[in-house]
Amino acid sequence: MSAELSDLYRSLTVAVDDVTVAHPEVVRRHADRRARVRVAGSALAVAVLLGGAAVGGRLVLPVDGSAPLPPPADTPGPPSVAGSSTPTPSASAPPTPQSSSPTPSHSTAGGTRSVAPTGQATAHAPTSIPDRAFFVLAAANRTGLESTAAGPVLPTLCDARYASESAVVQRRARSIAYKRPETPAGNVPDGSYRHSITIYRPGRADDALRELRQAVRACPEQKSPDDARVWRQRLLDPGTYGDESVLFELRAPYPTGMGDPGAYEVRLVRAVRVDDVVTVLWEQGWEYSAAERAQVDADSRRAVAAIENWLG
Repeated sequence: MSAELSDLYRSLTVAVDDVTVAHPEVVRRHADRRARVRVAGSALAVAVLLGGAAVGGRLVLPVDGSAPLPPPADTPGPPSVAGSSTPTPSASAPPTPQSSSPTPSHSTAGGTRSVAPTGQATAHAPTSIPDRAFFVLAAANRTGLESTAAGPVLPTLCDARYASESAVVQRRARSIAYKRPETPAGNVPDGSYRHSITIYRPGRADDALRELRQAVRACPEQKSPDDARVWRQRLLDPGTYGDESVLFELRAPYPTGMGDPGAYEVRLVRAVRVDDVVTVLWEQGWEYSAAERAQVDADSRRAVAAIENWLG
């Protein structure tokens, strides 16, 4: 202790009457003891807070102490709430597997439709074909001539055989005559379609289109058994219809006395897949008329829209 401080302490002792002043060393020991008590109290408070947090954290676990199980794959999770926190899973709980491939979507006139990849059964795979699955001609093209149809839904392509026929669930077909907008009502139609819809077992509809492409390539030409004309077949750019499509033409010279000299009779066939359903529009003409691509394209879009509306 410095000399100045000792003198001040002695002066204080003399100034205070009848009061015993503790020696400086005793005062210092009391101060040290109070500091130790404050440190111990702070440590105890921290321990209490940590213990409470540990007890509170255990409330998110099951009673048996195991980690909470993830919900089934088809169970939607809880909605996200701003400001809420997600508990950290236990280290022993395996991570929930997630698919690395998003579900593809297909843009339609009514919006975006989710598309199931071929080979995977959809939640509500159709087993029957309602009337509403068939498209309706535009008002300017209607003739009122329409009937159910039996027989082949595709033209003969040499000796082609289709293994996918063993996977057909149901098929329906109809014949429908159309006219061009400028043709007066009541006149002879300008053409006709064999329109068919086929449901295949899951994963087999794309086989049907693949086999059709192969059949067209394998049969570049063939002779008609009816009039000995040589028909030539070729694949065309199918455009964007449904999930995938095939378009090909059949072309042959007009029979003698029919059509303009050097002109060709042309038939168009378009097959479109939507999920596990295939719709085929086979333009068959009317009295040696020739198919027009613009008309077939427009009616193909209407046919695909009817299928998509039916399947949802």
